[in-house]
Amino acid sequence: MVRIAGVNIPEEKRIIIALTYIKGIGKSLSKRILSKSKIDENIKAKDIKDKQIEQIRKIVEQENKVEGDLRVEVTNNIKRLRNIGSYRGSRHARSLPVRGQRTKTNARTKRGKKVTVGSGRIKAAEKT
Repeated sequence: MVRIAGVNIPEEKRIIIALTYIKGIGKSLSKRILSKSKIDENIKAKDIKDKQIEQIRKIVEQENKVEGDLRVEVTNNIKRLRNIGSYRGSRHARSLPVRGQRTKTNARTKRGKKVTVGSGRIKAAEKT
């Protein structure tokens, strides 16, 4: 099993897609990494040689912020926004959408499950 930046790379997928399992690496960055290391992007991750894995690992760890370092940086950025009292920081603190989306409707993922309040009326069948 191939392991890069502390992440197990799926062996049955093409290497260009398998690299995207690492946080901080998307398809375009994966393509750039493979072109720098002169590796064909269509080969499967299990068919890649140890020397090529070392090339990829070297490029990923030296030139890009990935996994733990990236998570720490994002967390620190959010913490900084909260500490300076910015609007974006207060939205993060309240777990609401940060980038101007509407919240009157939608935003269910952030706001949680919809809680409905009944009208308090007694149904016709229950009156008697």
